[in-house]
Formats: sequence, C-alpha cells, structure tokens
Amino acid sequence: MLRGFLLAILSCGLLPAAPAADSDAGLGAGLTNPGYHDQPGWFKSSFLDLREDVDEAAAGGKRVLLYFYQDGCPYCAKLLRDNFADRAIAEQTRAAFDVIAINLWGDREVTDLAGAAVTEKAFAAGLKVQFTPTLVFLDEQGRVLVRLNGYFPPHRFRVVLDYVAGRHEKTGSLTAYLAQSAVRAASGEFHRIADALPSPLRLADNRKASPRPLVVLFEQAECAACDELHADILRRREVATSLTNLDVAQVDLFAGEPLQTPDGRQLPARDWAAELGVQYAPSLVFFDPDGREVFRTEAYLKSFHVHGAIDYVATGAYRWQPNFQRFLQARREALEARGFEVDLMD
Repeated sequence: MLRGFLLAILSCGLLPAAPAADSDAGLGAGLTNPGYHDQPGWFKSSFLDLREDVDEAAAGGKRVLLYFYQDGCPYCAKLLRDNFADRAIAEQTRAAFDVIAINLWGDREVTDLAGAAVTEKAFAAGLKVQFTPTLVFLDEQGRVLVRLNGYFPPHRFRVVLDYVAGRHEKTGSLTAYLAQSAVRAASGEFHRIADALPSPLRLADNRKASPRPLVVLFEQAECAACDELHADILRRREVATSLTNLDVAQVDLFAGEPLQTPDGRQLPARDWAAELGVQYAPSLVFFDPDGREVFRTEAYLKSFHVHGAIDYVATGAYRWQPNFQRFLQARREALEARGFEVDLMD
C-alpha cells in the first residue's frame, strides 16, 4: 500500500552542538562518550524499518515519534531531563507514542517509508535536520503530522502531545491549538523594538531599498518566551550590536493586519505566517536582500544560539557553511581557544 513519502514531505530544519561519535552510548571497551545523554528505557528498541514501526504503533493504538538527537547537545539534555523527567509528560508520551531515537551522525541502517535503506546520518541529512532535538510525529499511514525543529519547553511540549495524541489535526491546526492552550502566564505585552520597520510593513519595498538581510520576528502578546527574548536576550549588548546589521520587522502571529510580503503580495499577517509554516512564537525568519528565505529559528533558544543565528545570516556565513551546526561549533571552539568561556544555556 502506498504511504506518504517521508523524504519528500519533511523539508525544513535547523541546530546546536557538535558532531559526536557514531555509536550511541560510547566509545567502546568500557569507555563512555562524555557527551552522551541516557535516554528513557521506554523509548522503543527499533530495527529502524519505519514501515514496520508505523504498523506496529497503529496496531497498538499509538503513533510514531521520531527523535533526532546528537551527543553533546544541551537542548537534547533539556528534553530528556526537563520534559521526559516530568511524570505527566512521560506517561502521556509512553501511552500515545512509540518514540524512536535517530542519531544525527549515526551509521545504523534506516529503512524509510518508501523502502529505501540509508544510514541514520544520510536519513537526517535528506530531511535537512539541522536542529537537535528535532521531533517528527507520524500518523497511522506514516504521514507527517507535526515537526518540531528544536526544543519546546515542557508547558508547550505538553500541548503538542495533547494535539497529536488527541487527533486534533482533524479539527484544526497546531498553531490554533497552541494559541488556545496557554498554560504559562505571560506579560500580555507585544514588545516593540525601537528601530524596527514601521507598520504597515512593506517588505518588498524594503528589499528593493536595503542591501542588508531582513529578519522577521513572529511573536504574540501572550508569549512567555517572547517576554524572555526581549527582557534578556535582545538586551544583551553583543546581541543588540549584531542585530544592527539586519533590517528588523515584527509580525503578530495571529494578527489580521495586512502587510506586504517580500515577494510583493498583500496578505494578512496571520495568513503569511500560516503560509510560511510558522507555528511557534517567537520564530525568527531571515531573508536575503532579494527577499528569499535563507534561515529560520523556531524553538526555545538561549543567547548563544540567537546571537549565532543573527551572525550566521548577517555575515553571509550561510552561503559558505550550509550547516548551522558546524558554524556554531566552529564559533564555540574559536571563542574557547581565545580564553572566552561559552555557556550554551546562559
């Protein structure tokens, strides 16, 4: 029976941390990879034939959750320790999903839903996985329901689990479901950046007039992560300085206010966000001077990674280093070699 072709459907992504040994738990001969994070024992021990995994999950009333990880990734550690260490999250995940871990740099063989056999790292590369963790939720036919490119904190991750486990895709989008399910108090303020482009936004005109890249911040008022972004990260001098190298636009994720898109169309803000597939606030979407999207961040990030994303585009590094992960690793190593301490979670 024909299935959804996973490699064709999954397409965008992003990441933090370093290439590690291809083995999962260590280096052999009793040695342990210092960057390895123990995974819950209830994760499925899979032969990585995704056709079989989807069928087995469906037979048990479950769905498949693919977890792309790498050793040494601090956000993977947060997912395992903060999210899956929460009893309610762990019990809900175990009851509703078969979780299958895939090493971003691994050499185990994966048979995808089209029947092709490739290594884990080739499979991840084919899906353009660049953030770890990346979580891909599949339905009973192997079609992609939700893809999370990066870490979601527990309160929002719990809502995603509710959405997929409850089959709520039949009644509406994840974006709408998240908007209706605020589980953590936020300030209720839509934070304004002083020198951001004025409303109504005319982004095609801006692209014709400006040689600088453009970053569009998709945000909302009821958003604790947006509060943190503006109260802390964007107030740091080094981040604010880097941001001066880009034109900045702010878009309310759910606003009906019309704007001019980079390709010259007039759309309500919420329709443009939906068209781009933006489903988390804050998301930062970067465009080159010609108005082409070149990069985005869609998950909860700390200062090092936000700063890195801004510089990745502002310096044009995305042109010569297509892998954001390797860009960040080289940046971290260079800073540490010069005596600067790098705290990825600061």
